[in-house]
Amino acid sequence: MVFTKCWIVLVAGMLAFGPVASAKDASETRVEQDRLQNAGKVMQEILNVPDDIPRDLIDKARCVVVMPSVLKAAFVVGGSYGRGTLICRTGTNFNGPWGSPAMYALEGGSVGLQIGGEATDFVFLVMNDRGADSVLRTRVKVGADISAAAGPKGRSASADTDAYMRAEMLSYSRARGVFAGVSLDGSTLRPDGQANRKLYGNSSSAAKIITESDVAAPRSARTLIVALQKASPRLKR
Repeated sequence: MVFTKCWIVLVAGMLAFGPVASAKDASETRVEQDRLQNAGKVMQEILNVPDDIPRDLIDKARCVVVMPSVLKAAFVVGGSYGRGTLICRTGTNFNGPWGSPAMYALEGGSVGLQIGGEATDFVFLVMNDRGADSVLRTRVKVGADISAAAGPKGRSASADTDAYMRAEMLSYSRARGVFAGVSLDGSTLRPDGQANRKLYGNSSSAAKIITESDVAAPRSARTLIVALQKASPRLKR
């Protein structure tokens, strides 16, 4: 009898706590879903302006990093901190359609000319297999572990100059409606393990999310995937 009463109390407690825990998990996941949705909106807006990123660069990119509303501090010299997502083409040679995005974080380093406290959208194009392998393996320091250059913009910009052909990553920023290439040397780009676990489960590393085709993308990533797939359905080497 005593055992039965204890069991009833235990089950009742679990039932009472369950909705609270589920609500907390849903709330935490919602933050990451919002980041994916914001990243999709940023990419969609940028791709809809032909004079922003040359289309032939998108066609050659293996991966794209989107960091919506990165916070920059100080004036002229300072740091940056933001969270966003990395999305790559699927397939052994990155020649398939765009796949599931993994969550990434950008930290530290100077971001060139800064106006204190403003939020800026960043977009990075990862231009070759070596660069893609680097960002998938571990954290990378831009300018040291992965070569980077401020990306050219506009339909007439040449994407075949030596600087752009050698760079593993091309970086862009958009603040107050102004879009431009930007230097991110000294910044660190790394997988956001906690965010990836919230979205995909405890066993999901960034590399697994990107490279394994059986990892389904969250619904909140649809705008980002569709925008890139529409703009550049196939890799052009």
